[in-house]
Amino acid sequence: MSSYFDELSRNLGETAIYYPKLAKIAGGVTAAIFWIHLCQRQEETAGGNDWLTLMPKEIEAETGLCLPEQELARQQLRNRGWIRERSREAALEFSLDRDRFQKSWDAFTRLVFSPNQTHPNPTVTSSPSEKIVRPESLNNSRDRENIGSDPFFPIQRQQKTTSVTPHYQFQGPWDSPEQFQQFQKALLDYAANQGFSNPGGWVFRIIDSITKGIISPYWDEFISGVPLGETQKVQQEWEVEPGVPYPAFEEERIQYYIHKGEPLEVAVAKARSELRNPTRGKDLWDGFLRKCDRVADEALRAKKLGVKSPYLPPSFSEKTPVTKASVIEKLSAVVPPKALESTPSEGEEENRKNGEIEEAIPSLEVLQKLYNSPLGKRLVERQIEEHPEWGYSIVRDRVIDLYPF
Repeated sequence: MSSYFDELSRNLGETAIYYPKLAKIAGGVTAAIFWIHLCQRQEETAGGNDWLTLMPKEIEAETGLCLPEQELARQQLRNRGWIRERSREAALEFSLDRDRFQKSWDAFTRLVFSPNQTHPNPTVTSSPSEKIVRPESLNNSRDRENIGSDPFFPIQRQQKTTSVTPHYQFQGPWDSPEQFQQFQKALLDYAANQGFSNPGGWVFRIIDSITKGIISPYWDEFISGVPLGETQKVQQEWEVEPGVPYPAFEEERIQYYIHKGEPLEVAVAKARSELRNPTRGKDLWDGFLRKCDRVADEALRAKKLGVKSPYLPPSFSEKTPVTKASVIEKLSAVVPPKALESTPSEGEEENRKNGEIEEAIPSLEVLQKLYNSPLGKRLVERQIEEHPEWGYSIVRDRVIDLYPF
C-alpha cells in the first residue's frame, strides 16, 4: 500500500535540487536553484566548458522559477562573478565560472562550517554608530590571538577626534570686524533688492564660501566700491545694456501677447520674463531678426515701386517711454489738481484754517468728462462722496447739481 507522500510525489513530478547552505552564499534560494540547474545542464549538454543555451520558458518548466525570479537569480549570480550571459534571439547563453564559485565556497566554508575555528563574541560600545572591539573584553590570550588574526573580523580602531576651537569665527579677507559687518550689510541689501526668498541664508552661503577660500566677485566689488552684482551682469545680444532689451524687440513680444488676448500689464510681464531668460531670449531674438530681414526686403521692394513710406510693424515706430512722471502729468491734465492731492502742504493747511484760501470746486463739465472715462469714473464717485458740500450727485450716470439755484 503506497503512502500519501509517494502518491503526492507521482502527481507532482520531478523535484528540483535545493541546498540551504548554497543559498547563503548565492544570494537566496532562487539563485541557488538557478546555479545548480545551470551546472546540471552544462554537464549534460555542453561538456562543462562551452556556452550553455537555454530558453526562459524551459528553465521555468524545469525549476518552477518564473521570469522575475529568474532575473533576480541571474542578477545575484552576475554580481558574484559566477556566470556570464549573453542574449541570442529569444534564448539566453550562459558561461559558468566554477573557479570563482569555488573560491567563494571555500572562504564561506572556512568561516562558518570549520569545527576547529572559534569566533569569540566581542563586546561593543553602547553607541550604535561606534562598533569598536575592546581588547580588554576578550576572555583570554587565545581569544586575543584569534581576533587579531581573523581576516573577516579585524579589530576596528577608534577614530581620532579633531578638536574645534570653542569660539569659532569667520576668517576671511576683511581687515576688521567693522569691515566684515559692512560687507554683510551690503550683501543683505543686495539680496533684499533682488527679491531673494531667504536673504540671510544666501548671505551665509556667500560668506561661508569665502572663508573656505572660494573667490567671490561680491567681495571684489565691495572693496572696489562697485555696486554688488554690477561686474557680473552679462549684456546679451538683444540688449542695449545689461538687462535692457531693444525697445522694438520688447514691444514685438508685448504685442504678441496682446493679440493672444492678454491684458496689457500681463503681456508686459510675460514679455520681460521671456527676455530675461538667456536661452528663450536667444531663440526669440533669432526669430525677430529673421522677421526684420523679411520686413526690410518688403520695404525695399515697395520703395522701388514708388512707395514713399513703406509699411513697418507698429513695434518699429518710436514711442515715448512710459514713466511715473509722464503718467502723473497726463492725469493732472484730466483730474482736478485738488482731487489728485492726497494731503495738503503745511502752508495750505494753515491758510485753510485761517480761511484765507477757499477750496476750488470743480465744474460739472470737468467732472462729467472725467466720469465718462473708465479711469476716472470711480475717482469722481469717491470725490463726490468725500465732498458733500459741493452739492453734486450722480443720477443715471450723470453728474448733476443738487442746488442749481
